[in-house]
Amino acid sequence: MKLSTKGRYGLRAMIDLARYSEEEPVSISSIAARQDISERYLEQLVGLLKKAGLVRSIRGATGGYILARSAADISVGDILRALEGSLEPVKCAAFYSDEGCTAADGCVTKYVWQRINESINATVNHMMLDELVRESRTVNPGGDLENPKCNL
Repeated sequence: MKLSTKGRYGLRAMIDLARYSEEEPVSISSIAARQDISERYLEQLVGLLKKAGLVRSIRGATGGYILARSAADISVGDILRALEGSLEPVKCAAFYSDEGCTAADGCVTKYVWQRINESINATVNHMMLDELVRESRTVNPGGDLENPKCNL
């Protein structure tokens, strides 16, 4: 499975938002500057996150964005699925189609795809945003969350 920039940048933005919105709402421009992400692209990502119920906007002069629920209640899977859709690298017709697959009876690889899909989902569903925020404070206590050039 390969994540697009939507998933990679969106996860970085959510870590940033969780870290910096504890005291007050965070502006798109401040996240964009810290993460070296285009404001325009970040607005699109935040729109998807808002639609998924992960982010809320606060209007007004001191407005911006905050998490819609606690970082402890938002999984990496919630974030990535909101931005990327399904995380399954292979959608095997043997398991998902009413008609099945013509090769399903003799196909052994369907079990490989099923286990990979289950492993990916289990991993991202058990990693919570608050864990990543704690890790970001350990790795980089006073500065940006990470080197913006990384391929998170």
